[in-house]
Amino acid sequence: QVQLVESGGGLLQAGGSLRLSCASSGRSFGIYAMGWFRQAPGKEREFVAGIRPTAGAGSTGYADSVKGRFTISRDNAKNTLYLQMNNLKPEDTAVYYCARSSIPWEFSDLQYDYDYWGQGTQVTVAS
Repeated sequence: QVQLVESGGGLLQAGGSLRLSCASSGRSFGIYAMGWFRQAPGKEREFVAGIRPTAGAGSTGYADSVKGRFTISRDNAKNTLYLQMNNLKPEDTAVYYCARSSIPWEFSDLQYDYDYWGQGTQVTVAS
């Protein structure tokens, strides 16, 4: 069984930065692609960013709405996934979830392609 625990959310002003972390239990973290999703009130959960198991060209992908502002990364030695969020906007307000891809080597922008989820962490950006 895999457990994912997010942390790092909070309340901040527009233009600020936050770094979310997602700690994973188990020894298989380093062989699975991971993703970040978010869900705003009254909206469906949406893909934010994904990362393949190992670093390299083309190993990450982003939603258009966060491209250039958010950076996904991972430390396989620490079983931890990160999301650095810069220049935050009020429309980034949501609960952010990390998830493990059901396909080890590839991430997807579809939530149905992920089999383990964290409990979420709230990010609120005030204007």
